[in-house]
Amino acid sequence: MLRNLFLPEKQAVIFALKGVIAMAMALTIALSLNLDRPYWALVSAVFLQMRPESGLVIEKAICQIVGTIIGGLFGILLLTQFMPYPYLALGILALWLGLNSALSAMVRQANFVYAFAMAAVTSEIIVLMVMVSPSTADSQAVFDIAQARVSEIIIGSICAGVVSHMFWPVKVKDSLQRQARLVINQTLQYLVTELDKSGTHETRHKQIDSIMATLGMVSEDSSAVSYEGPKGPGRTRAANQLAQKVLSLLALVQIFGRLQRRHAELMTPALTELLDRLRGAFGRIAESDDFDYCLEQVKALRSDLANYRSSNDLDVPFESHMLNVGAEITSELTVLLRAYRALEERDSTLLNAPSMLTYRDPLAGLIIGVRTTVVFLIGACIWVSTGSAAALMIMILPVIFSIMLARLPLMILKVVLKRLLVGVVAAVIVAVFFALNLLSQSSGQLELLLLVLAAPYFIGLLLLADRQTLPYGLGFCIPFSILVSPSRDMSRAFSIDYTVSSAMAIFAGVCILFWVFHLITGPSVQLLVHRIFKTTYQDLLEINQHTSPTAWYNRRMADRLLRLTNYDQGSKSRAITDLALTALNLGHVSIRLRSICESLAGKQQLRLLENWQAALANAFLLASKGRCDDSFEKASSSLYEELLALVGDSNQVEAIEGMFLRINMTFERSAEAIAAQRGRG
Repeated sequence: MLRNLFLPEKQAVIFALKGVIAMAMALTIALSLNLDRPYWALVSAVFLQMRPESGLVIEKAICQIVGTIIGGLFGILLLTQFMPYPYLALGILALWLGLNSALSAMVRQANFVYAFAMAAVTSEIIVLMVMVSPSTADSQAVFDIAQARVSEIIIGSICAGVVSHMFWPVKVKDSLQRQARLVINQTLQYLVTELDKSGTHETRHKQIDSIMATLGMVSEDSSAVSYEGPKGPGRTRAANQLAQKVLSLLALVQIFGRLQRRHAELMTPALTELLDRLRGAFGRIAESDDFDYCLEQVKALRSDLANYRSSNDLDVPFESHMLNVGAEITSELTVLLRAYRALEERDSTLLNAPSMLTYRDPLAGLIIGVRTTVVFLIGACIWVSTGSAAALMIMILPVIFSIMLARLPLMILKVVLKRLLVGVVAAVIVAVFFALNLLSQSSGQLELLLLVLAAPYFIGLLLLADRQTLPYGLGFCIPFSILVSPSRDMSRAFSIDYTVSSAMAIFAGVCILFWVFHLITGPSVQLLVHRIFKTTYQDLLEINQHTSPTAWYNRRMADRLLRLTNYDQGSKSRAITDLALTALNLGHVSIRLRSICESLAGKQQLRLLENWQAALANAFLLASKGRCDDSFEKASSSLYEELLALVGDSNQVEAIEGMFLRINMTFERSAEAIAAQRGRG
């Protein structure tokens, strides 16, 4: 924090200057329109500054405006129908806040989460501001308050978007290209490590964690880049394609790694030579920054594998199967490199790959919704019992933070909320002893108001620019705006009892949020993991019912992999992560098997193929519970015999036999690892 304040980087200074300009513009416009509470325009501008890239700001501004309008309409509807019944209105408002909080858990991108937060908080502000003065409330007053709140928030959004585009613009495409380059390098390093006999279990899983974290950032930014000019939608498609191919490579390469680590007896001289060729090629590609050289190396590897197959008689079924896997890895790597190039140059031949799909767990959403509702109801009880206008802050800010921070693990959340509280304390001190003290002695001119506020906001934005100190900056900027309440008439802010009461309410609200998060922690990790594996089991049953099964399965597995690796980072065995990677691989295996069977059998339907698919899904679900039986082995033997009877013996049929052998060994190993981890737990 001290480094960011006293030795800030150039980008942080530019970020803070842009934020000050945006807030000055928002405040000036809000004051010129004589809006009642122009500080909400400042708050709106602050939230949009948390990611300064122009595409992200535009996307967040759109989400904020849409959410604000929806929240405003709901607030008006609620007041017009239930104004005579204030307690009923508060109850319905609590349900609305819980609903939006629960729905926010069903989306991945932070900007879309923010849209639900704005729909919740805008309606909350409108309803509470009307209820503060029920004697003067009529339909015109309700509309005026709603119009003012919506206008203030939209003004802040537009000003932040304009400043982001006009002053020192930063593009999402630049950060997306850096992330794409990083995830490709991480994937290549993982390929080398996975094929290296001396690679350690810990190293492999650290690399998997890094790949999934970077892939999450690529997915997060891929939608926002579409707002950056005519090439934007193409870059979105390229980023989605890149994510798809990274997942496919992870699914494929683990086959080789697990084979040489766990089943050395199956490593024939042909397979050893194949792994040496792959390892050497991946190492050369990972060491180079030259795109054309990397692409040539992949092409040479594909040609090398094709020549190796044609010049060698592969008698062992396993060898034929593994050579097919090696060829598939090179194909996926080729498309991955082309997708990276498409982030800079247009490539119309790339398919329109779908984006990662957020894993939606209704149980987790329900817990998050209940938590937000409880936070609001605690604040409502305090407000009703005290009648203090300052107590409104206990109901408003904690609801925003409850929705925005809902995805954070509890250990990280503790640190974030503590830093928020430090920021709140700093905001109180600066507001009372600096800003309000100077403003009370000034003549009330707009220029002086902006000059006095510029320095505190600049300091707060310097902290917002860094992810580690962002909670300090957020805890400072938002309460500071509310405590100072810049407006034409500063009488409310100059009233020391109001300022101190509001400060205490904000501090109390964050403390209440802290304890509610501790008391309502949500489902256990073991239950969440089981629910993810149960959903994956359902996907394995229906994977071949879709026109593009690989893309369909990859986009559904991506977010699950990210969640499972996060859940599993505390364990030593990392059995859950291994099983998640196995699940990714099983989907690809079943797709590949169906394709081979259809090419072999032609129009004739294999009677036992569906039985085999069901046995595969059941065996995976059993393995996730630490158990294993011989049902899958029997189903595989039956399908193999049907293939032999139908098309006779061939290299492809032998490769399928090798595939069945490898999958069965994987299930046995996974079940043993899960059972051992649960036994230790």
